[in-house]
Amino acid sequence: MASMKAQARDLAQAFGLRFGRAAVVSRAPGRVNLIGEHTDYNDGFVMPAALDFATLVAAAPRADRRVRVYSQFMDETREFDLDAPQPAGDHAWSDYVFGVAAKLEEAGRRLAGADLAVWSDVPLGAGLSSSAALEVGAAHALLAASGLPFDPVEAAKVGQRAENEFVGMRCGIMDQYIAACGVAGNALLIDCRSLESRLVPIAPNLRLVITNSGVRHQHAGGEYNDRRTACEEGVRLLAPHLGPIAALRDVAPEALQRWRAALPDLIYRRCRHIVTENARVLEAETALKTGDFAACGAAMNASQTSMRDDFEITCPEIDFLADFAQGLDGVYGSRMTGGGFGGCTVSLVEADAVDPMKEALVAAYRDAYGLTAEVFVCQPSDGAGFVELGGV
Repeated sequence: MASMKAQARDLAQAFGLRFGRAAVVSRAPGRVNLIGEHTDYNDGFVMPAALDFATLVAAAPRADRRVRVYSQFMDETREFDLDAPQPAGDHAWSDYVFGVAAKLEEAGRRLAGADLAVWSDVPLGAGLSSSAALEVGAAHALLAASGLPFDPVEAAKVGQRAENEFVGMRCGIMDQYIAACGVAGNALLIDCRSLESRLVPIAPNLRLVITNSGVRHQHAGGEYNDRRTACEEGVRLLAPHLGPIAALRDVAPEALQRWRAALPDLIYRRCRHIVTENARVLEAETALKTGDFAACGAAMNASQTSMRDDFEITCPEIDFLADFAQGLDGVYGSRMTGGGFGGCTVSLVEADAVDPMKEALVAAYRDAYGLTAEVFVCQPSDGAGFVELGGV
């Protein structure tokens, strides 16, 4: 983590040159989801891990009630008036910061104005949740600049509301939750209804290998929201037969099969993914805790098939990467991770198999698509917090 600390010092120095005073630096990580895709907004189960990719936000309070934020990546500064907040975003990168500021205020957190500077190494458009890292990092920084406490679960809720209501992306809470609450060395089993979580240790002999297809996904307001609408329609159509159900979390696989005729085929397949995916998440949790890595991998592989055939959120490049990895020695399982329509796969791999796996996968993908896949070997990291600038 020395490199992240060095980067934080660089950001603090750049902040001082730009804004003329000292800053503290907040960090919030990106995430990879081992299993449990699109189950979060259906009140279901997910199992993500925070990554060592992260967004850094340097912050210092202002005397007025304005939020001014500079992005090193965009080389652009934007401003927001806390006393005259805009009702929705304008499709700019700053929406994720200003949306969080607006929702913190709505939640009763009276903020001071602040100057912010943002840096990130979370890959954009890769399905590793660069947006949630920015939202949670901004929440941590804004609260720190205002002298207010940071509550991780509350910050996750605020980040989700910012993305739902300000940005216009109807995401669930998983990404913001793991960015706020991650624990090094562990995935989290998150119950997205109760917002309770359990630690799922990642054994020392395992690695999470993330492969970026290089295919960018853009699903805000589009295909992602369509999937959520289909799930809600499934609940509406099943409720007369199953009673007062609030979400697909309340539907057992047998009940869905029994009332299949009540659903159009497309809606049935969307619901089948969610209902079976919830079961797979719990299977994977048990498998990791008992050391049955093959069973965890089998659940991941079945998840990939379900996302491809029932939820239809993969793409040919992603399918190739997952299928090829599944056939390699030392790979227990591989699947798409993230909202879909491009992005990354995640593979559960024996540590000593990582190098030959990477070499074979990159070569095969180049031969098949003429594209170079980026491969990252990641360790689960902690969630949001300050970066201490002293020391090595």
